[in-house]
Amino acid sequence: MDEDWRNEERRVLYGRRQGHKLKGRQADLMTDLLPSVQVDLASEACAAPQSMFPVLVDEVWVEIGFGGGEHLAAQAAINPKTGIIGAEPFINGIAKLLTEIDEHSLSNVRIHPDDARKLLDVLGSETISRAFLLYPDPWPKKRHNKRRFVAQDNLTRLHRVLRPGGIFQFASDIPEYVRWTLFEVAAHGGFEWQAVKPDDWRQPPKSWPGTRYEAKAKREGRVPAYLTFRRI
Repeated sequence: MDEDWRNEERRVLYGRRQGHKLKGRQADLMTDLLPSVQVDLASEACAAPQSMFPVLVDEVWVEIGFGGGEHLAAQAAINPKTGIIGAEPFINGIAKLLTEIDEHSLSNVRIHPDDARKLLDVLGSETISRAFLLYPDPWPKKRHNKRRFVAQDNLTRLHRVLRPGGIFQFASDIPEYVRWTLFEVAAHGGFEWQAVKPDDWRQPPKSWPGTRYEAKAKREGRVPAYLTFRRI
């Protein structure tokens, strides 16, 4: 690991790695299934991620911080010709997604069980058609703002791997983080916000599976915003 990555790793983007103890089946899947679907960052397939999958896929999407994996699994099920790579360091979330992969035979999913930045750094340039960042930790304390994923260095990472015209979709129920994201993306200059009218950011895109966090936010009266950016 070079000096740049030692400096990068000091900028922690996520909280704890594990919550409650995994149930028996989940623990078994971590041992038996995860190795077969885990992205090998040293593999030549990272340069051409369509080759990671045992099935033929037309394009590849990335979800950064997939949480419990419900959005990713739903997208994989309704888009069988799309390969989806999910990055998530939280072990319980990984185990939940593995359960979905196992129950629904989702052969078009791959997992990077660690910091998404490491994945983005090894993927080939202009190889990803769509990237999702849904309900990321807003790190609300001002002194922790630097831990937010939406920052210039990470936007540059996304810009490199996204194809021209590729889509970056962001969702949050935290108004201040939504404003932050709009400011940071505008400052970067490599993306165009696609909203034309208010409903373009107030309503989820078509075929949007949602997440359990999104459902909880709505139950508790928080209003999500959905931002769609196109890579220039």
